Amino acid sequence: MSSNRCLIAGNWKMNGILEEALEFLSELEANPAPEHVEVALMPPFTLLHSLSKPLDEKGVRLGAQNVYYEPKGAFTGSTSPMMLRDAGCHYVILGHSERRDIMGETNAVVRHKMDAAWSAGLEPILCIGEHLEERESGRTNEVLKSQLAILADVDADAALTIAYEPVWAIGTGRTASPEQVTETHAFIHQELQRLGHDCRVLYGGSVNPGNAEALMRCPGVEGALVGGASLKADSFMQIVKAAALAAD
Repeated sequence: MSSNRCLIAGNWKMNGILEEALEFLSELEANPAPEHVEVALMPPFTLLHSLSKPLDEKGVRLGAQNVYYEPKGAFTGSTSPMMLRDAGCHYVILGHSERRDIMGETNAVVRHKMDAAWSAGLEPILCIGEHLEERESGRTNEVLKSQLAILADVDADAALTIAYEPVWAIGTGRTASPEQVTETHAFIHQELQRLGHDCRVLYGGSVNPGNAEALMRCPGVEGALVGGASLKADSFMQIVKAAALAAD
């Protein structure tokens, strides 16, 4: 079921070494509204164990950026769901456009990883989103529907968060307009309801301190998946505070 708290999740992508992470932690302020806003951070695999306890002490949940779907074995370079649990993870990002576009992950692979995550007690943050040419040709809803179709036979009670990230807005400085965000989130919630799911839907795509509050006030937006602006504690906390204001 959908949480009554919005989620601000920081995706560090392939950024961050231990020295930088410790500096981030030293500057990270307390969540100003934990009753309304949940905060999570997804650092690189190399930092998961090191950050697990310090983040927990600050009330921040830990997540990973990817997972493999086998529990163990001869899969050089891969990380299993139980390894993520052992590192203290609660969330795992799956289906991010960079994994789909650069690493060639299909909907079937994403679903396989989701099942593995659930089997280990992890909550997937399923990323969906359209490319610019798909938006401009009026195919946004068609693309999102095809990406959400992997949830058709998933138990309604399965822990799940959706992150809508228009691919054309990720790391580009371009952000979908409030009207576009509201319209698209309405469709996503409608499609989730049709599939029997009631879960949070985050927005992602060049979210920053300057646009966060306006985005969080859009109907159907229940948090944000933040990229570049999550690398600095100050800008990340400004987004958390913006979410708290929007939820007030």
